[in-house]
Amino acid sequence: MKRLVSFIVIIAGALTCVLGQSTSESHQAFQPGEVWTDTDGVHINAHGGGILFHEGKYYWFGEHKTGGRTGNRAMVGVSCYSSTDLLNWKREGVALAVHEEGSGSDIEKGSVIERPKVIYNEKTGKFVMWFHLELKGQGYNAARTALATSDHPTGPYEFQKSLRPNPGTWPVNFEKSWKKKSITEKDLEGWSEEWKKEVAEGLFIRRDFHTGQMARDMTLYVDDDGKAYHIYSAEENLTLHIAELTDDYLGFTGKWAVIEPAGHNEAPAIFKQNDKYYLITSGCTGWDPNAARSFVADDLMGPWTSLGNPAVGEGADLTFDSQSTFIVPVQGKTDAFIFMADRWRPENAIDGRYVWLPIQMKEGRPVLEWQDSWDLSYFDK
Repeated sequence: MKRLVSFIVIIAGALTCVLGQSTSESHQAFQPGEVWTDTDGVHINAHGGGILFHEGKYYWFGEHKTGGRTGNRAMVGVSCYSSTDLLNWKREGVALAVHEEGSGSDIEKGSVIERPKVIYNEKTGKFVMWFHLELKGQGYNAARTALATSDHPTGPYEFQKSLRPNPGTWPVNFEKSWKKKSITEKDLEGWSEEWKKEVAEGLFIRRDFHTGQMARDMTLYVDDDGKAYHIYSAEENLTLHIAELTDDYLGFTGKWAVIEPAGHNEAPAIFKQNDKYYLITSGCTGWDPNAARSFVADDLMGPWTSLGNPAVGEGADLTFDSQSTFIVPVQGKTDAFIFMADRWRPENAIDGRYVWLPIQMKEGRPVLEWQDSWDLSYFDK
């Protein structure tokens, strides 16, 4: 009996140690740029991500990277993690799996899937994922957006289609006289002042008018009225487009606008505060970081006004060695937003790190300051 009691005491002690260790190892703060592990202690693999909040839980979707330089190809698909506090994330598995190699599918293994975002449609009860897609073996020439849907937030998501947005339609903020221009790329010297002027006046919009506009780095936004919008880098990454989605979020209405024409922006992330829309983007320097940009508008279709680099302090000129992916509204707190960004590691893609920082508002503009460690009490100040 004594042996049994001793055994039970030993087991109970061991369980206490394990449980205590588990509790102590849970994340208590955001530590930008450090290795961020899930509840199993494994580095979170959800790059270029976005977050959905649904029925009391956050869901983080992102690119599943693999090792080495080829790790930026889609060899697995889109990962999903869940959390109730934004700090501790449980791996939910692969939300959207790539199709088998040789299948001929747009999302077959070896294609490029980037920046997946998921929104929930209250009317249809469907979870809708859009992402930037490059077809296998075509480099970045396809410049397509793609769609998948599910009945559950964690998936599995079923691939529906890929396309280029808004063929045969003009942006709402496009001058009538620009539609009739006949000048083409062959008539211009690249990156000259005349070339930049013609890009701003629809050079590439006209070129891609019938096939649909290019769509690369992207995000989704659902406004207070339930209308959803797709924001993406188009026109050879020279101009951002914002396009209204249909009521079921599965297509485009044909209503769209250009943002900062010829401004060379990508990596869009958006939030709304006090009836104003704020957009944070980056310049285009491949996998290398650069200075972020910010913009404000009273209407999603513009006009948008530049507010300059939102990052301040040491490292601001490279956005703290990161690039924007999404902006998270913190539930239960007023005007609390988190800037999500990635530190890309093209030589070993799986080692990419996450930089999450609180957004401050100063004199009507978003401001990002480096924090070695912080938690949500930051927003209670």
